[in-house]
Amino acid sequence: MKKKQLVIFFIVYLLSLLTYSDLMAYEESGYRVINKNDIYEIRLYSDRIAVQSKNSNQDRSFRKLFNYISGSNLTSEKIDMTTPVTQTESGNDFFMQFYLPSKFNEKTTPIPSNPEVEIVKMRGGYYAVIRYSGRSSDKNFIKHRKILKQKLLEDNIAIKGTAIKATYNGPFTLPPFRRNEAMYNIDWKK
Repeated sequence: MKKKQLVIFFIVYLLSLLTYSDLMAYEESGYRVINKNDIYEIRLYSDRIAVQSKNSNQDRSFRKLFNYISGSNLTSEKIDMTTPVTQTESGNDFFMQFYLPSKFNEKTTPIPSNPEVEIVKMRGGYYAVIRYSGRSSDKNFIKHRKILKQKLLEDNIAIKGTAIKATYNGPFTLPPFRRNEAMYNIDWKK
């Protein structure tokens, strides 16, 4: 009898973990799907406001950005978390970005207290995106980035810039249920 109760408890616990991530609904950067195939989709994004930090250490960058939305800004305003958290490179530098909720614009965005956090306007445009589950490790990202790049080259779609790593779930989401993406800004004329 106790073994059966333990199994039932374990199943209920797993289900609660799965639904917990659904209860934590974050605002997501809006986009419109323009085209889709078996490998990737083409999305049209509008301009967005984000905060970013140079990514010398991923955990430190995340902490700086998290502190900003937790009130480490000149108005001490707490800001809701959104998805995705993105990482990209520019030259030899790596950056992590948190997108701000859509209610913010260039005039209403609180100024960061930390000089290592900056407000940036992320340009909208067309992006090719491949979605994958599992851990958001660099190895998993590199694998899917290569798949996406190869398919875009086969489809004669010009890539503008470097790949972007987008992560949507927290660390407690089970890997099979995580949403990760690799994306490229592209020249879309179809």
